[in-house]
Amino acid sequence: MSDRPDEVLDLYVIGGGINGVGIANDAAGRGLTVGLCEQGDLAGATSSASSKLIHGGLRYLEHHEYRLVREALREREVLMTKAPHIIWPLRFILPHRPHLRPAWMLRAGLFLYDHLGKRKTLPASRSLRLDPGQGLASGITRGFEYSDCWVDDARLVALNAVQARDHGAEILVRTRCVAAQERDGVWELTLEEVDGGTRFTRRCRTLVNAAGPWVESVVRRQVGHDSRYGVRLIQGSHLIVPRLNHDDRAFILQNSDRRIVFVLPYEEDFSLIGTTDRRYEGDPARIEATEEEIDYLLSVVNAHFRTQLSREAVIRTFSGVRPLCDDESAEPSAMTRDYTLDLDTTGAPLLSVFGGKITTYRKLAEAALEALTPHLPEMRAPWTAEAPLPGGEIGDQAAFAARLREDYPFLEAHQARRFARTYGTLCRHFLEGRATRADLGETFGAGLTAAEVDYLVEREWARSADDILWRRTKLALRLTDSERQRLSDYLEASASPSPRATPDPAAPAAHARHSA
Repeated sequence: MSDRPDEVLDLYVIGGGINGVGIANDAAGRGLTVGLCEQGDLAGATSSASSKLIHGGLRYLEHHEYRLVREALREREVLMTKAPHIIWPLRFILPHRPHLRPAWMLRAGLFLYDHLGKRKTLPASRSLRLDPGQGLASGITRGFEYSDCWVDDARLVALNAVQARDHGAEILVRTRCVAAQERDGVWELTLEEVDGGTRFTRRCRTLVNAAGPWVESVVRRQVGHDSRYGVRLIQGSHLIVPRLNHDDRAFILQNSDRRIVFVLPYEEDFSLIGTTDRRYEGDPARIEATEEEIDYLLSVVNAHFRTQLSREAVIRTFSGVRPLCDDESAEPSAMTRDYTLDLDTTGAPLLSVFGGKITTYRKLAEAALEALTPHLPEMRAPWTAEAPLPGGEIGDQAAFAARLREDYPFLEAHQARRFARTYGTLCRHFLEGRATRADLGETFGAGLTAAEVDYLVEREWARSADDILWRRTKLALRLTDSERQRLSDYLEASASPSPRATPDPAAPAAHARHSA
């Protein structure tokens, strides 16, 4: 861990959420020497607690966020092509409730949504007559349908980290930055392993603070500067319940407070309900859904569906905080979801990232590196718009799942589907050379085997059962308590993995490092 104390990297990133790994990946692919540290697991906070959508943000039109919506809609097309294994089209039903928004307003908003970005592959919006088969309350008979996309948010983070690593970046998980000091135009970072407390240093020419909810704290405490921007933490909570709708469409529900709630098909047998918007002032690491939020989400859903959900129907809740740049809006739902980049050049460059959303992470990364271009003149041109994410060379998900079953006849249909929409071609890392189901090793439940677990430990930085069951996969919804405990025991008995994880031997060679 401390084998390179005198090396000076081009760029170092604090934070392993979507913005941090997006910047690290883009920079590494441009020929820069890059490092990243994350105090927990990749996507361990905000970036795994989203509504899991790649979308323009239909409701942002009411707040006149046209630039953000246009950029997000264009990125929707880019990301579908880059990562068809973890991003796919999703149709949304918007029930019309005349006392909330008139039909003409919804039609106008959807027309603008259809045409504001470059929609190439997704079908346009249309009016609907809603029938009882859709499970809605008897008084709801009219609505609209439009397109956006689903994303496995935590896997989007992990795959960007994999690609950054394969371009030579050093990715350190469970490693916090405890101090950052400038010495003779170079940042010297003191890093600490969360498990064990070992401290070591890294040096870099430019520092990127992408710590999400902790971005302002890093500026003030670790760096010792004044922050020009504040962060307002907005809590968003979600519920997982048994499947509500009987097809693959999602619902976007209006409420009398003019907010909206999504009901999304989730992991085949479940529905994901969210999200809320409330001010949060506690420790972002300790956030959890409040009783008030659970009641709120259930009441919105129960006002729209015939099947009435009780508290007992809630299988799990999860919450995250959106670290929005404080624009002094009175209502959390009116605060901008756009990003702000603050470049401090009073000494060695420090770029801090405020706000942002998953859909526009790639454009945020390009904007961050554009801002740093004067300080990194050897940086190559942007490249991420055309390059698929690791595992993304699959074409159609269903066709790839069918090919997997042809190549590995011992796979069950549900395993092949899950591998196609979780790993894409990366699953061949742990399937290649296996001739029988027994060759995959111990089974922990729901098709999770030792071969898959070992891959996640060795190549994707997984350390704990939660890393695997909630972020790298969503299999915690299907494993029993005893199966989860067996997985934990297996991981504990395994040798401690290197926090760098093993690179893909077929990936580009690591770039030469600069020395002081």
